[in-house]
Amino acid sequence: MARPLIIVESPAKARTLERFLGRRFTVRASKGHLRDLPKSQLGVDVDHGFAPKYITIRGKGDILKELRDAAKKASRVYLATDPDREGEAISWHLAQALGLPDGDPMRIVFHEVTPDAVATALKQPRAIDADLVEAQKTRRILDRLVGYELSPLLWRKVRRGLSAGRVQSAALRLIVDREDAVTAFVPRAYYTVEATAGKGSAAFEASWVEEGDGAAEVDERERAQVIAAAVREAGEARVVEVRERERRRRPAAPFTTSTLQQEAARRLGFSVRRTMSVVQQLYEGEDVPGEGRVGLVTYIRTDSSRVAEPARQEARAFIGETWGEAMAAEGERRVKDAPQSQGAHEAIRPTAVARRPEMLRGVLKTDAYKLYRLIWERFVASQMADARYAVRTVVLEAGAVRLRATASHVVFSGFLTLYEEAKDEAGASEDEERALPTVREGDTIEIVRVDVSEHFTQPPPRFTEAALVKTLEERGIGRPSTYAPIIETLTGRGYVAKRDRRLVPAELGRLVDAMLREHFPNIVDPEFTAAMESSLDRVEEGAEGAERLLGDFYRGFHAEVTRADEAIGHVELPEETTDVPCPECGRPMAVKYGRYGRFLACTGFPECRGSLPYQEATGANCPLCGKEVVARRSRRGRTFYGCTGYPGCTFTTWSRPVGKNCPNCGAFLVAKRRRGEDIWQCVQGCGFEEAASESEEGASAEGGLRA
Repeated sequence: MARPLIIVESPAKARTLERFLGRRFTVRASKGHLRDLPKSQLGVDVDHGFAPKYITIRGKGDILKELRDAAKKASRVYLATDPDREGEAISWHLAQALGLPDGDPMRIVFHEVTPDAVATALKQPRAIDADLVEAQKTRRILDRLVGYELSPLLWRKVRRGLSAGRVQSAALRLIVDREDAVTAFVPRAYYTVEATAGKGSAAFEASWVEEGDGAAEVDERERAQVIAAAVREAGEARVVEVRERERRRRPAAPFTTSTLQQEAARRLGFSVRRTMSVVQQLYEGEDVPGEGRVGLVTYIRTDSSRVAEPARQEARAFIGETWGEAMAAEGERRVKDAPQSQGAHEAIRPTAVARRPEMLRGVLKTDAYKLYRLIWERFVASQMADARYAVRTVVLEAGAVRLRATASHVVFSGFLTLYEEAKDEAGASEDEERALPTVREGDTIEIVRVDVSEHFTQPPPRFTEAALVKTLEERGIGRPSTYAPIIETLTGRGYVAKRDRRLVPAELGRLVDAMLREHFPNIVDPEFTAAMESSLDRVEEGAEGAERLLGDFYRGFHAEVTRADEAIGHVELPEETTDVPCPECGRPMAVKYGRYGRFLACTGFPECRGSLPYQEATGANCPLCGKEVVARRSRRGRTFYGCTGYPGCTFTTWSRPVGKNCPNCGAFLVAKRRRGEDIWQCVQGCGFEEAASESEEGASAEGGLRA
């Protein structure tokens, strides 16, 4: 008897659906897109309405044949690709390739891979959303127009293998601008005055404040010393005001794609790519004892923090049973999403709150367990009661100088019982607890000590992956599914390098950015890129025509390409020579760029064709054999650190050496991340660890090259 056919994107999701749908349905996977624009040509007819030319992707012919055969035998076909623009486009391509009637209710959408969600979706099939498909087609055509006109220009003028893209180039500009700001920064000294009031257990610190209660600082040491002298001369201070108030702190909203990427980077040290790879597995399904294969989290490409009402009720019931009714939030928590947010989506959350992380400790791999725990804790905490703090402020007057001390302590922990968001940069938490003695207005307190402290303004921090994602989202550049590919392209092409988890523009990146700024100012302008994203959103809403949008953009852009091609001569990249000798002739080797990244080639080429893999020295010695440890790349592009004595010595570690040795055993220390804090730990696991030092951290990253 013929059965309905369900087509999903990934084989992992197909296996999950087969597990709980049984023999009532046939489930197949398209393995992503089956049709796309051709790689060998533009594939867009710019003279006839920008009509795209789609072809079957090379290597996908057998999959398409299998799906056609399955569709012919099926009683009905359901297209269950991902619930976003890209998924809608894949369903449209499938319908076209399989010959399914236009307008048929064949599209089903579910945001979690669970039996209930799939059963509900099967009861509510709909037609393919033409506006969503049009938005995806327009975005794809726009990116193709930019990429296939800019990239060949870079090939002709600089070297083969380079690329430029609509969103990628704007992101590169942000990184270059930030590096320029860091380089140009000149520290400015400023001074504050702090006094110790009282003695023994009743002593507390108070700071000089100006009228209006604002913290005071001055640029001249002499003025600060005059103020400090006035406090010392007074010798005591009178309490002129004591304020008591309660402050509430709300939990962070459940994760969106970008906030998950940011928090996983801060708390777990995951790259954006690593986060998305692991969370994809959690979404598509894992084998859980007693349940079979089931999706553990909801759909993972979302810019909405909305929570469905059943999930909210389930979470709050769980909180009440676990910690007591007082710990559950009251009423609906409204979070304002970005204007471009897709409201039909939900936040990333566990598909079942009762499935606690500790229940999956032996089921999930280490990375998957850590990420699931992070998602679970964040979601549950978002439905917990606010934390409440008692805040006390004491205002003193020492002669004509006004001093202030403020302290707070937790009176009700609320969501902090379970989860606290990590900070972007190191530093004291705004909720760090301090104590103040009980004092009353009119009391006189002795001034024991007065200090003038010198501080220096700090440059803006270089972007981490998490900080770049946050900035891209805030400025409306790109969308949740694009952040990982953007960063991967910038680093993979050699435009940007990573130093101590910070993104730094390479010489090649600066050259490309400078060329694009001069000749294509709109392409690298973040504001223009964000405006284009908004236009694409309006296409999705049916409020703007795709052909008009593409025509308005392409006319000016194509003219810029023509002018730039005539104006730019061939650009010679400076050769980066090293002190590594060629193994063939002994001459120095130079850094070259190939299809798979950097490598070392003899400066005597073409007479000598000696080459070596590019390896970055760390300054650390192998704890097993004493040879040098260098940075290498795995087959999946992840950086690891291994002994130069390989294959004789097989020592490797994923953790970055920090240029310092363990005082216990002499092995080198490596950088680790624990609950949002940076620490240094012995690579041998002897038990030694210490807080990371910002002044020394990463000193090993400048160790040069090794063959």
